[in-house]
Order: sequence, then structure tokens, then C-alpha cells
Amino acid sequence: MEVKLDKRYPLDVDPGRAWAILGDLKAVAGCMPGAELTEQLSETSYKGGVKVKVGPAVAQFGGQVDVLEKDEAARKMVLRGKGADKGGSSASMDLTATIEADPANPAASVLHGDAAVIVNGKFAQFGGRMMVQVSDMILSQFVENFRQAAQALPAPASQAAAQDAAAAFGGELEALATSTAAAPAAPTAKPAPVAQEINGLAIVWALIKNWWLGLFGKKA
Repeated sequence: MEVKLDKRYPLDVDPGRAWAILGDLKAVAGCMPGAELTEQLSETSYKGGVKVKVGPAVAQFGGQVDVLEKDEAARKMVLRGKGADKGGSSASMDLTATIEADPANPAASVLHGDAAVIVNGKFAQFGGRMMVQVSDMILSQFVENFRQAAQALPAPASQAAAQDAAAAFGGELEALATSTAAAPAAPTAKPAPVAQEINGLAIVWALIKNWWLGLFGKKA
């Protein structure tokens, strides 16, 4: 079964810091609940896994992620991931992710993801509609972790502006800029801790609640 996703997530963080996270596959994996890179095979290929918890049971998916394209100028990453569990279920994904600038706000950006996901085995029995709902919930967790990780990075320095001002107003401003640069930097905030596994039970419960709400809404 194939599921296609085309999502846009506004971020209250500038494109530079957002791309610093997206352009680092290890940082991206750190934002995905349950995901972990375990071995680097080459500059563009990694082994990894994802844990999915349903009640007391934990399923482990192992697989590989390949970076097919990384465009610094366009702030674009093209990834291909594939994996399987011991029960015979498998999944693959082709993802194109881009950081887009917000013309109206230089301090904001948009994370755009276009993906095709193919699942086989027991997970294909859920059907396309439920798979999309589950994907939306997982991606919502990912985007929130992504946003927090990007915000924790140092804000863009206005070096160019400081240099222009120094040239315009003389050596006093240049000396001030030099003394400011020499001052110790304030410690940056740490990203919020990421869940060690995807809680499948919570996802299923949320789907049941949405179904009941939709059922009663139609009757009303």
C-alpha cells in the first residue's frame, strides 16, 4: 500500500537555523520520536532503527537511510529510507524536504515535505486513511522537536551590519564591536528531550477518540 504526503509546516525560526537542522541527518533523526542512527556506512548512507511501543510490547524496525541529494543553496534534502521488522512487515519512503523562506518575515520559515511511503505486511491492513492520520500525528511530534532544536541554535549574528556601521561611524564603533565579540557568549538553550520511542497506544487511542467525535458529530 502506498501513501503520499505533501505537508507544509510554518516555523517561527529563521531559514538559516532551520536548514542547520535539516541539513544534518543526525539532527533530523534526533527530532523523530523513536528514531536512531546506529552506524554510518558512507558520507551519504546510514543504518538505523525505529522503536514503536504499543502497550507493554515494543517493535523494533531496522533499516537504512540514504541521502540522494543535498542542495545548500536551495536548502533541500532528498532522502530514501527503507526498513523491516522481524514480523515480516516492511516500509520504504522517498522524501524531499525543503526549508522555504517567509517573504513577509525574515525570522520565520516553512518546512515543506513531499513523501511517498510504501508499507507491506500487517501495517498495510490499517488502510490508507488511518495511515495518513497516524503519519500526521507522528509528523506533528517531529515538527515540534525540529522547531525546538532549531530555536536552541545561536541566533544569526549581524556581523555584516556591525561592519557597515563601523565603517560609517568610525573607530569608536569598531572598538565597541570588538569588545562585544570578545565577551563570553551566553549559554544557548538545550533542545527539549525527544521521546525514545513512538507510543503506538497513544496514537491508536487518539484515532479512536477522533472516530467517536466524528460519529457523534454526524448524528448531531
